[in-house]
Amino acid sequence: MLICQKCKKDLQKLSSKKRAETSKWFFKTGPGEYGHGDVFIGVNNPGMRQVAKKHYQNISLAETEKLLHDKIHEYRQTALFILVYKYEKADEAEQKKIYNFYLKNTKYINNWDLVDLSAPNIVGKYLAKHPKEKKILYKLVESPDLWEKRISILATYTFIRKNDFSDTLKLVEILIKDKHDLIHKAIGWMLREVGKRNSVVEEKFLQKYYKVIPRTALRYAIEKFPEAKRISYLKK
Repeated sequence: MLICQKCKKDLQKLSSKKRAETSKWFFKTGPGEYGHGDVFIGVNNPGMRQVAKKHYQNISLAETEKLLHDKIHEYRQTALFILVYKYEKADEAEQKKIYNFYLKNTKYINNWDLVDLSAPNIVGKYLAKHPKEKKILYKLVESPDLWEKRISILATYTFIRKNDFSDTLKLVEILIKDKHDLIHKAIGWMLREVGKRNSVVEEKFLQKYYKVIPRTALRYAIEKFPEAKRISYLKK
């Protein structure tokens, strides 16, 4: 039996019809919603991580690609956990291969949880070591695809953790006029993470853009502010 088939079999054993129904609602799979048509079998994150850890050392990228191309959400998510675990243990040449594989397959990284678990841990980590290649973020941020835009900004979470904020702020400036709520949440979240490490940098940015930043993004960005300051921003 192929290892990707073993992964699917293990995931099926952990599936729950009740959780699958909840996931369909939570990830907005109805007509016209961002996750329209996505299919769930109802496996939680610890279960998917467990399966990924069991198989990542032995499964090839070719078989991982089969998982990633599947219509079932949890198969795709497990494939991404596998890629993250592979990346952590890989040498530099293999990391580059996984990074390129990831960018080739962004079509299948098509929900916010899939982006958020993988973009910082593959794209972000790779670019932190190869800063001359960061131009890919500015290509992704201009994509018409919602998820490629989110990949671009979430990848910078890795930079933020290293107290490098410049790309995050540049990408937020580009995304600040985006219309999608999931982008508003992403840029607000990243600004909040900047502020946790350097409140002066975050506030300087907000003072410049508070009149145009989407309300949802602003609420996320100032969530950790003292109450009086937070209310002051919301009243501006």
